[in-house]
Amino acid sequence: MIDLHCHMLPGIDDGPTSLEVSLAMARQAVDDGIHFTACTPHIYPGLYENNRAGIEQAVEDFRRELAAAKIPLQLGVGADTHLAPDLVGGIRSGRVPTICGSRYLLLEPPHHVAPPRFAESVFTLMTAGYIPVITHPERLTWIENHYAVFGDLVKQGAWMQLTAGSLTGRFGKRPQYWSERMLDEGLVHILATDSHHCDKRPPLLAEGRDAAARRLGAEEAHHLVNTRPQAILDDLPPAAVPPLPDVGKPLSRKPGLWTRLFGSP
Repeated sequence: MIDLHCHMLPGIDDGPTSLEVSLAMARQAVDDGIHFTACTPHIYPGLYENNRAGIEQAVEDFRRELAAAKIPLQLGVGADTHLAPDLVGGIRSGRVPTICGSRYLLLEPPHHVAPPRFAESVFTLMTAGYIPVITHPERLTWIENHYAVFGDLVKQGAWMQLTAGSLTGRFGKRPQYWSERMLDEGLVHILATDSHHCDKRPPLLAEGRDAAARRLGAEEAHHLVNTRPQAILDDLPPAAVPPLPDVGKPLSRKPGLWTRLFGSP
């Protein structure tokens, strides 16, 4: 499997603070069946002032540590990019990395407040030739009142990435409900771990793949953790990637845990 959203580099953001924890995370990832991890620390102006050159150096240093520890995990360079003025300029100048140099980039919306003109910001990136992969929409506290926005963005060409643990309830019932709903309505392109630690936020992807397989079948689950992530690494255009199942068409869904317990939110 391929994990394109992971905070594994030590001491660079809110991920692991020590090399020992980073190595433990890498071992967990390999044991889980992950062979490639994109290291995607936050780029958050005013908080995490990372840039492509610094991330590349941190990845190269960690590769050497993995080799010394004999951990067979391949690494790539990326960033968990937050909305900021002139994000397109930052990408074009080389300050902000895309996912492994491709046209795809991780875009993390604010967690608690719906940003003004969010759809417009996403569209600006797409018109500049980039494909935003919007991270963990199911965990945003404002998804309930703005759910239609994400469906519209998918129709316009943006990609969606769910956190694997959301599908198994690691983040609570509400993110599980929204992740199941987005899957069932054909709005999800890839799964990733968004791991930050070996204990609190472990790099486990297989559990999410298996949960997706139970809802959508093994083929689509494979696309979520292998085919589409590999297409990003290969920088394929979206037209060359397996399409989403029934995009934009609400399905007759199996009720998720939240629905079974409390009804639809």
